[in-house]
Formats: sequence, C-alpha cells, structure tokens
Amino acid sequence: MTKSLLLLLPSLVLAGCSNADNEALVFSDRSLESCGEKPNCVSTIDSRPDFYLSAFRLNQQGINNWEAIQKIALSLPGASLGQQNEHYIRVECRSKFFGFVDDFEVRLDGGKLIVRSESRTGYSDFGVNRERADLFRSRLADAKYLKD
Repeated sequence: MTKSLLLLLPSLVLAGCSNADNEALVFSDRSLESCGEKPNCVSTIDSRPDFYLSAFRLNQQGINNWEAIQKIALSLPGASLGQQNEHYIRVECRSKFFGFVDDFEVRLDGGKLIVRSESRTGYSDFGVNRERADLFRSRLADAKYLKD
C-alpha cells in the first residue's frame, strides 16, 4: 500500500499543477506572424488563400479611436482581455459549448489594423476564426471606422 501511495503522489501533484485550459500560460504577441500549417488560423499578414484576411484599412475616425476599436474586439462572443499595450490587444475568445480558447489579436499599424485569430488547440477550427474576423470587420464598418 505504501508503494502505491508513493507512486500516486507525484501524479496528483503534477495533475494539480497542470492547466488544461491554458489560462495561466503567458502568450507572446504573434500578430506579425503568419499562420502555421493547421487550418485553424486567419491573418492579414498571411498571403496563403486559406489563411488570408483582406486588409482592415482605417479612415481618420478609425485611426483616432483606438480605444473604441479595442472595445469592439472585446465585444466579440466569448471575449475577455488577454493582453494589452499601447497599439496591441490580444482577446481570448472562449467557445460557448466546449470552452475552447482562440486568440484574437489586433495591432494598430498606422492607417490599418493587423488582425490575427488562431485556435490554441485542435487541428481545424471549422471556420470560426474567419467568422470572428468578419464579425469584427462588420462592427468596425458599422462604427464607420473603415475606409470604403
């Protein structure tokens, strides 16, 4: 019995330290990186058709309203603030049913936004990241922040 308890104890300690939801992990800014090979990412930086997002070109009103743009990003379904600095925000979007987390990154770069959305886990996202980026674009257009 003592032997099995000694074998079980390290497992319990390791399980208690693990974080399956990745909530305590620190994520670096990946907004300027292309997507990987898995079909679970879209980006304005990536030129490959399956990963490509068309540019988010801001008008003067958009350029002058970075704080409002950040609020729009945080209004996306399942969104919570992950990381933020002067010209960058990472929003963690948690799926309603399974609780999967996607990272939605937005960087203000002069008169445009660099946008990247990627699932943290899994192979395919079934188009969820593209839909999120399209919703963000639609809300920016509604706020009259995008060039025509």
